[in-house]
Amino acid sequence: MEYRVLGKTGLKTSVLGFGGFHLLEIPLKEAEYLLGAYLDAGGSYIETAASYGDGESERKIGRSVMHRRDDFVLVSKTMERGKAEAAAEIDRTLRNLNTGYLDMLLMHAVGTIDELDRLLAEDGAYAAAVEAKKAGKVGHIGISMHGWAGALIEAVKRDRFEAVMATINYYDRFNFPEIEGELLPLANEKGLGMILMKPVGDGWLYQSAEQAFRYAFTRPVSVVVAGINNRQMLKADLKFAESYQPMSKADEEALFMTARELGDYVCRQCGKCSCPRGVDIQEIFAAEGYFDRQMMRGTVQDTAEYSMMERLRFWFGNKELGKARYDRLGKNKKADVCNQCGECIPMCPYGINIPYKLGLADYKLADKEWY
Repeated sequence: MEYRVLGKTGLKTSVLGFGGFHLLEIPLKEAEYLLGAYLDAGGSYIETAASYGDGESERKIGRSVMHRRDDFVLVSKTMERGKAEAAAEIDRTLRNLNTGYLDMLLMHAVGTIDELDRLLAEDGAYAAAVEAKKAGKVGHIGISMHGWAGALIEAVKRDRFEAVMATINYYDRFNFPEIEGELLPLANEKGLGMILMKPVGDGWLYQSAEQAFRYAFTRPVSVVVAGINNRQMLKADLKFAESYQPMSKADEEALFMTARELGDYVCRQCGKCSCPRGVDIQEIFAAEGYFDRQMMRGTVQDTAEYSMMERLRFWFGNKELGKARYDRLGKNKKADVCNQCGECIPMCPYGINIPYKLGLADYKLADKEWY
């Protein structure tokens, strides 16, 4: 398996990391098997969080592989924002994991600038992490997010963290383009470790797992972390990691054109469309990406797929960000200005029915009664 260096931390990790959230879904005995088999195959990065089952994931890892502590990089996360609360949680995490130290602690799910300011305050969680680092309980300090990248971009600019964890996959590339367009280059420029999570989009890309992992492994990141809860999945993920070939730009463009999950609905933000009436098509669809990851499409063709989309569309909690972005548009640029002339339709190389999508986006973003 390929190994990469986790930025300036100097930690060396396998390209495939084992995420601990889905250990909640299986018994301890199976968790022991999966974690052991992952390490036996050369995996060297195991990650969890205090909030995963109120410590259950940590405890399962602590029971399963701590006799092999020197074989892997161990990472956990805290969602506490105050110093005292974070300090207590760090100690609880170490007890749960049955270890004396974490290789890295991540400030978890930082979604707003206010949260960032709170945890970086004198009495914030970051101060607790620094004290834990001085005490040898934590090796390095990082930060993670879900969806909107603004808080992490600001965090990287403030030069406090050694690693960044972000959602990166070929689907959400078009919902949160700042992650790959701004956060990833900035983190790499500063030499931070870049941790990629959700390579299959919370499961949404499960029918295209091989190409999803290939896309993820091709990104300039240190490790791709995947949730694993069964033996078949572990075997497949290890195979993808061991055999993938990096994507060329032509490969990526072909993927964006043909990916079934993107289809003829998700806007790729290519900039090739325009409206004679001045409707800001791209900005409206960008706001829709924030709002619900462009998952509610007004059609139901497969019940199971529809159910998954309904579960995942507000997964990151960015609904209000999308509405605020739409509200900032001038009234003459919003979707309700569209008169359904259809001149924009042939401009889209992905076959999107732009007037239809504008109507649905307006329904979502402007709280209309129907579409």
